[in-house]
Amino acid sequence: MKLLTSYLPEKIRSAVRFAVVGTTGMFLQTWFFELFLLAFKVPEEIKTGILYYTAFVLGYLVEMGINYLLLNWYTFGTRPSWKNAGGFLIARAVNLPIQLGLLPLCIALLPNLSNVYISYVVIFIGGCINYLICLLFFKHKKHENIQS
Repeated sequence: MKLLTSYLPEKIRSAVRFAVVGTTGMFLQTWFFELFLLAFKVPEEIKTGILYYTAFVLGYLVEMGINYLLLNWYTFGTRPSWKNAGGFLIARAVNLPIQLGLLPLCIALLPNLSNVYISYVVIFIGGCINYLICLLFFKHKKHENIQS
């Protein structure tokens, strides 16, 4: 997969790779969200309540661990470090409240949309903001990069 983007300029390459990782993360987060909704026995028509939001946050947390590793290895070609882990956690700490704030807004604006599609909209908007924050912490340094 890295070969498909290796010909792109570095800034565009990282944006495209971030989109690939973000899309993978979006599907993982949504899959885990749906899995937790099933485990908590939350029906499709219920789009509020503590179990609904708990399922969303749990899906977010599971996806977050996978996303961190993929961002290092694939997107930015860096090794995990305390600095980029801290930056990643800051970005995600900003991202979660954004997503949780967008969730009821999307439910109100798109009441006939299923849980899956609502989560896609919320995660996509949050992901765009997350990319801009991650750029501050995942720097491409020659001595730090692993093979592209």
